[in-house]
Order: sequence, then structure tokens, then C-alpha cells
Amino acid sequence: MNDHHQKLYEYSKHIILSNQHVSGAYVASPNFPTYHYCWFRDGAYIAYAMNLAGEHDSARRFHAWSSQRIIENKDSIIRGIKRAKAGLHLDAKSILNTRYHLDGKPESDGSWPNFQLDGFGTWLWSLNEHKKILKEPLPNNWMEAAGLTADYLSILWQLPCYDCWEEFPNNIHPSSLAAIYGGLNAYNEIGGKITPNLLSTLKDRINEYAVLHGYFTKFLNDPSVDANLISLALPYAVFSVNDKAVQETVSQIEKTLGIFGGIHRYAKDTYYGGGEWPILTSWLGWYKVQLSRIPNVGNANLLRIQAEKHLDWCIDHSTIRSNEVWLPEQVSEHMNSPEYLTQWEKKWGHSANPLLWSHAMYIILYTNLLQV
Repeated sequence: MNDHHQKLYEYSKHIILSNQHVSGAYVASPNFPTYHYCWFRDGAYIAYAMNLAGEHDSARRFHAWSSQRIIENKDSIIRGIKRAKAGLHLDAKSILNTRYHLDGKPESDGSWPNFQLDGFGTWLWSLNEHKKILKEPLPNNWMEAAGLTADYLSILWQLPCYDCWEEFPNNIHPSSLAAIYGGLNAYNEIGGKITPNLLSTLKDRINEYAVLHGYFTKFLNDPSVDANLISLALPYAVFSVNDKAVQETVSQIEKTLGIFGGIHRYAKDTYYGGGEWPILTSWLGWYKVQLSRIPNVGNANLLRIQAEKHLDWCIDHSTIRSNEVWLPEQVSEHMNSPEYLTQWEKKWGHSANPLLWSHAMYIILYTNLLQV
């Protein structure tokens, strides 16, 4: 790797640290009003990246913030579990919000699509990674929050919900199931108790998405893929990175969503025209680094070279603003549906830039390449 990679790594740390609220929350994007909130999903990956970068206090502050949000919403968790067990509809008082004001207050108008389960599974995964990296016990209130989260996911996982892109609420998504699996398995590792039968059931349910085509699909009985399916192997470890169906899924993602180098979310994406995402481009590189570490699986040197090219792509599509280097949420070239770009800009303004999750995924790929 070269000096350009190092510089963007340093800028990425700076942008994340300078946009962490005093409360510990990470703002999703400081320059995009719709994202002036903290998400469990984004924050969990950002905290993991900060731990990899040695910024452990930053990660601690986020996990403390997250734990407090869970404990404050204990009544909602209990209500949600009771209603789900009784087969009742989950109302606004029985679900955990997916995004919060930086001071920890929930949104008051309830207008956001809040029923999303993947972020809470991702937080449990990130919490376990925090413990493993720092080799220190988790505070009691963090463990209490983790237990409440695991109980919530253990009951509600069977319900349709919004996916990690906050879309398609009437579907059950393999990426969301994987995040729940990864979170519950992580909870076991930090000292909780999840029955092996539940994890096996989740894995069997995810396997259904690969039955017809030999690779995992975005929806059942649909041949299309979503780049978020990489998460089934990395980081949620439902399957190994060299699992046959996972490798075929990644191949399909590259063939259909990565034709020009950057990775799209899915083929019919129209959000801000459906451009290429630095998050996903780094994610694919992360996967290739991990695959290169397994003996006798492909050409290890070639995989690492390809992963470094994903870093290059991110650098090539960064922007220099305010004497900083920013990574956006998505790049407005090679769009799936360019006619939608103006519609979204009229609604919410220009797309998010910088996006802290983009910088976090760059840090994850960069630090993984350094370990090769």
C-alpha cells in the first residue's frame, strides 16, 4: 500500500472522531440533515473500525451510549416480546427505534421506518469484538443491555421487517437473519445463553435462499442478489468465507453489481439514482483479504491485489472538502436509474458526504490489508 492509502486512513479516523457526539453517539453524516442521527447499524461498524484503529475510548463511548438506549427502552422490549408471542401486531410502543438523536432521545414523530432488526444483531457482534480486542470484561449494564437485545431478537426474528437499506418491510431478508444469527452467537460468546437450536433454525432459514440457484438471493424465488449478502460470511459468520454458496454469491455480486469497479447495492436500486457505494466496495475487499488467508482457496496474492484495488477505487472517488478527504455514501456515476437522482435531490438535497460508515469500512479494509 502507498501513502495515499495511509492518508485516507488518517483522514477517516479524524472524520469519525470529530463527528462523535459528547454522548458517545456517532452522527451518520454531519452534512446531510436526514442523517443527523445515530443508527445502531452504522455505529456498530464504526465502533469496530475504531477498535481496529486503536481508538478504543471512542468505541467504549459508543457502546456505553448504545447500552443506555437499550436499557431506557426496556419496557418497549418487554411489550414487543409479549405481543409477538401472542401473535399481535407490533405497535410503535413495542419496537426499538433504529435511529436516535445524538443526545439519546428517540424521534418523537415516529415517521421513520423503525422496525429493523439487523442493527441490534450487528451491535451485539460489535460488542463481542470489542471484548475480544480489548480482552477486558464488559460492564454490568452493557451485559444487561445485551441480554435484553438478545431476548428481543430471539422472539422477533421470524417477523418481516425493513432490511439494512431500510426498504422492503414485507420481506424476511437473509442479511437481516444473518445479523441476528451473528448477534445471538456473539451473545453466547460474551457469556449469554442462546439455545443451539435457535441458531440452527436461523441458519436453515437462510439456507433456503440458496436452494434454487446455488447462491444466496435478495428474496426467495428471485435470482437477483444484493451486495449485503457478503455479510452472511463476513462479519456474521453464518457460513465460512470459502463456503461454496457464499463464493458463488460473491461471484454473482461482482458480475452483476460491480461491472465498473465500485459496487452497487442491488440491480433495481433507485435511491439517488442507484450509484456505487464505498461501503460495499470496501466490504468486498475485506472479504477477499479474509479469503486469501485460507490455504488452497484461489490465488492469495491475486486476492490481496484485488482488495488493494478496492482501496484505490475509494480514494479515486473521494472528494476534498474543508481541507479533508471525504468518502460519500454513494457515487453518482454508472447509476442504475439516473432519472431518479433529481427526484431525491429535490426531496433531501445532495446525497450524504461524508458518510461515517463509508470511512469505517475503509478503515476495516485498510487495517486488514496491513495484517496480511
